[in-house]
Amino acid sequence: MTAGIVGLGLIGGSLAKAYKTGGHTVYGYDIDDAVLGFAHLAGACDGPLTDERLPECDVILLAINPSAALEYLESIAPKLPEGALVIDCCGVKQTVCARGFALAKEHGFVFVGGHPMAGYHQSGFKYSRATLFKGASMILVPPVYDDIMLFDRIAKALAPVGFGRLTITTAKKHDEMIAYTSQMAHLVSNAFIKSPAAREHRGYSAGSYKDLTRVAYLNPDMWTELFIENREALLKELDIFLASLQKYRAALENADRDTLHALLDEGRALKAELDGR
Repeated sequence: MTAGIVGLGLIGGSLAKAYKTGGHTVYGYDIDDAVLGFAHLAGACDGPLTDERLPECDVILLAINPSAALEYLESIAPKLPEGALVIDCCGVKQTVCARGFALAKEHGFVFVGGHPMAGYHQSGFKYSRATLFKGASMILVPPVYDDIMLFDRIAKALAPVGFGRLTITTAKKHDEMIAYTSQMAHLVSNAFIKSPAAREHRGYSAGSYKDLTRVAYLNPDMWTELFIENREALLKELDIFLASLQKYRAALENADRDTLHALLDEGRALKAELDGR
């Protein structure tokens, strides 16, 4: 199999390494030639993804920010052969899929929205690893939902990455769920770390502090774009969260033990239910 990987940061670099580990051919593209050169020296790719090599690819994966992914897709769309498979890996789907599906229809290739559900708080190729997505979920937004042959083709194209599950959904549902499961976690963590107490945490913090603040160390360029692109769904989740926090605050302010206990027990019980305990 031959894979074309666009963007060789944490996500793209890990995809490239996964395909190479499986013995497949990888052509890479990155806006930074130094990163591409380093990936080649590290054995993560076999050479640059040029226009001439696009037809050789069984799958082309766009592992860059939404705006950059669409810009790149616009540039290569007329050069792709009939039926070529392109899957993006962006953190939002509605804007990307709308344009991706339109370009695919116009130029005759196949576009599938995608979002690999694994990551790391550090970014860049040097933190990428072949096993990053092993056992993880890959969310897919296909152009149609009744094409078994297409699903089989996608599954085979992604098999070397080692995903544990392929989750099929719509672009709207993806963005609504990701606002809660991913974007809110990054937003809350990033806001939480801004307490003056954070500068004095050493010696006072343990696992809970580490867990809650891990993703505060994020890529502001990428997450600003993702938050703005998905602001409607994210604002909805943020309002729910703030309303919930107000209940805890009121209970504390009033020293209302019963209400505070009920709130805490409600959260504990819901977590236990969700974890199947």
